[in-house]
Parts: sequence; C-alpha cells; structure tokens
Amino acid sequence: MASPPHSSLPISNQPSTQSQPSIAIATPALRAFITRLSDSLRLAFSHRRPWYELIDRSAFNRPDSVSEAASRVRKNFSYFRINYLTLIGSVLALSLISHPIALFVLLFILSSWLFLYFFRPSDSPLIIFNRQFSDRETLGILIVFTLVAFLLTSVLSVLSWALMVGLVIVCVHGSFRVPEDLFLDDQEPVAGAGFLSYLGGAASSAAAAAGPAMVSRV
Repeated sequence: MASPPHSSLPISNQPSTQSQPSIAIATPALRAFITRLSDSLRLAFSHRRPWYELIDRSAFNRPDSVSEAASRVRKNFSYFRINYLTLIGSVLALSLISHPIALFVLLFILSSWLFLYFFRPSDSPLIIFNRQFSDRETLGILIVFTLVAFLLTSVLSVLSWALMVGLVIVCVHGSFRVPEDLFLDDQEPVAGAGFLSYLGGAASSAAAAAGPAMVSRV
C-alpha cells in the first residue's frame, strides 16, 4: 500500500527585516565639529603662559584689601586665562576619573545627544523596535533621560564640586599672585581671544555644518 505524499510547508530562510536604529557616526557635521574643536584646542594651548610664571614664589604676597584681591584676580585671569581653564579642566577630569560611574553616565549622555539628535542625518529617522520616533519625540526622550540620569546618579554633584574646587584654586591663586610684573597691556588682545572664543568658533562651525539637518527638523 503506497503511503500518501507528505505535504511540505514553505519555510522562509530570509532574515528578519526588523529595523534597527540607524545612527550615522561619521556624519560630515560631526567630522567638521571634531576637526574644528581639535584645531581650536591646539591654537588655544599655544597661547598659554609659561607655567613657571604661574608658580613664581617671589611674586606672591597677601592682598591688603578685598578690592585689591578682586583686582588681582581680574588681571591674573586676563593673563593666565588658558592656564586657569586648563587647571579647572584638569580638576574636572580627575574628579570624573575618580568616579567611573559618573564618567560613564556623562559619556553616555553626551554620546546620546550627539549621535541621536545633533549629528543624526535628517533623512535617517530613529527607529527602535519597529517604532519610528519623530525629532520632537527624540528631543523629549533625551531631555527626560538626561534629567533622570542627573537626579539618580552622582554626575551633577561630581561636576559641581569639581567646578567649585577649580574656581577656588583660581581665585586663591589670582588674589595672592602679584600681577605688576605681567605685560598685561601687550598681552590683553591675545588673552581676550581666550579659550572660550576658540570653542565658540568650533561650535559655530559645527552649527554651520549641521545647519541643513537642523533646519529640516524645525
């Protein structure tokens, strides 16, 4: 007796077409921002003052009044601007390194903002678990995530304490360092450019590169 033919069910070997989050890491805007930032940092550090001038023991004495201390801080910050910002940045870096969880959370937050919003191509929507998120939804999620991360972790406290310690170091040094031997008149234009103006140029360059993508999201 012949056995009946077996019916075969079609089996699809094609991979799942589930969409994954599309994040363009090396977008032109991000590359322009990194290039501009590195050039700005290199240019800024080239204008820093010699460190031996910062720690010259013969140039230290106690100010006679609060107004004199404030004047010293203003003049010294104008001259040692790059050095002072380097010291504050070093304090922040050491504080974050000593708190690895806070460092990891901060890097994750910054990466999320950069890759999911600021430098994500406008024609590449964010899709997670087959759910497409608009730019406003992405912005809202990032804001809520950032606030929750700051509230539930020690990131905000670590940054605040490190910034306060750095500012105290700068103010104490600036109030005790006598600025009369510094060539403030000649160096004022260079110092006025400063570290923050270089970063401002980097930010404006990045904004110009990311302009079309940002305009399309408005």
